[in-house]
Amino acid sequence: MPVKTHYERSGMKVGNYRWFIAFLLFAATTINYIDRQIFGLLKPELEVVFNWTETDYSRIVMAFTACYALGQLLYGKVIDRIGTKLGYTISVTVWSISAMLHAFVRSTFGFGAVRALLGLGESGNYPAGVKTVAEWFPKKERALAIGILDSGSNIGACVGPILVPWLLAVYGWQAAFLITGSLGFAWLIAWRIFYFTPANQKRLSKSELDYIHSDAEETTEEYTGNVSWAQLLRLKQTWAFIAGKFFTDPIWFFFLFWLPSYFTTYFNLNLKEPSLPLVFVYAGTMVGSIGGGYLSSWLIKKGWPVYKARKTALLVAAFCVIPIVATRYTTDMWLVVALISLSVAANQAWSANIFAIVPDMFPKKAISSVVGLGGMVGAIGSVLFPMFIGFILDHYKNSGNIIAGYNIIFLICGSSFLLAWIIIHFLTPKMEKAKL
Repeated sequence: MPVKTHYERSGMKVGNYRWFIAFLLFAATTINYIDRQIFGLLKPELEVVFNWTETDYSRIVMAFTACYALGQLLYGKVIDRIGTKLGYTISVTVWSISAMLHAFVRSTFGFGAVRALLGLGESGNYPAGVKTVAEWFPKKERALAIGILDSGSNIGACVGPILVPWLLAVYGWQAAFLITGSLGFAWLIAWRIFYFTPANQKRLSKSELDYIHSDAEETTEEYTGNVSWAQLLRLKQTWAFIAGKFFTDPIWFFFLFWLPSYFTTYFNLNLKEPSLPLVFVYAGTMVGSIGGGYLSSWLIKKGWPVYKARKTALLVAAFCVIPIVATRYTTDMWLVVALISLSVAANQAWSANIFAIVPDMFPKKAISSVVGLGGMVGAIGSVLFPMFIGFILDHYKNSGNIIAGYNIIFLICGSSFLLAWIIIHFLTPKMEKAKL
């Protein structure tokens, strides 16, 4: 039988300010991914301007992901100490400045340097965002809220293929970096005005505050604390999250940075025109983010144990990534779009739930640290995978069959999520709460 809360039984109106906070997180992630994805969309143009090889490009991507890895580890610890409001402010400021600096560099090394700074700034988004969700939502709504947060990555990916080609055609690649990089400063104004923790938010009703704290857990716990990385690394729960990120984060980075080039190479798409196949692919990711988050939240409301709902949603997502392997058997562009769209949507459904297991298993004082630690390891995987991608694509490009290289990469993409799920299942069968 579905488990109803006191508020649901009484019919009391709770309020919706927490969903406005979710919208702010969604907007931040949208901007984050527009600033991140623009580089992949401009790849064919920049390759001509700067005479890059696939290996040159992969090294620049590696510079971003290496600093993204380091930044997540540092931001996770810092945000647990200074809080989400200031932590987000620092992160968005750094990444917006570095995004605009792309317009002024004139060398491969320069692009590597500004991409590294961008990675350092953008790495604060998820440690701050997931902690904000834990502060503002009860367990049964967290996966959906994280899905909304994470769907910003998909909206950014959908807007990019339309906005960036237009900016490139009308104003040039430098203006594309300047205009998209400035969006973060507009978001900062709203964040500084409207965001406070629930206990300090005067716009929040008492009924909604009580609902936010309605889980059977210690609600007086401080939001900051001194939990060491050594403590966290002794826990199976930490390693479950790390495994879930290490085997799947590199796949999303591939989807983000190489799909524009894949469609340009395989189907001869014009970079300076809106890329409808990419719009369809990335639109599917929004469905995956919100749908994946809704699935586990719905199962919890139906009375399922939290761990069972999360694992079921993760397993469904893992199976739905597998069809990307079948792209090698067709040359029909829209069938390829459909297969990749399903896999990328499943990737995002996985993301909504893998982040949700952190506040399920850890107290609030450790959430950003755990997210940062797992994000760092995931980003390390995202550094190693581009090395492999660059090697494979250059090898097959030189032999005149670059699509064969993409087929190998898609095979890895299709199997990695199921492997991650198996590891998570054996490490944390019931996802018990960590004892620190």
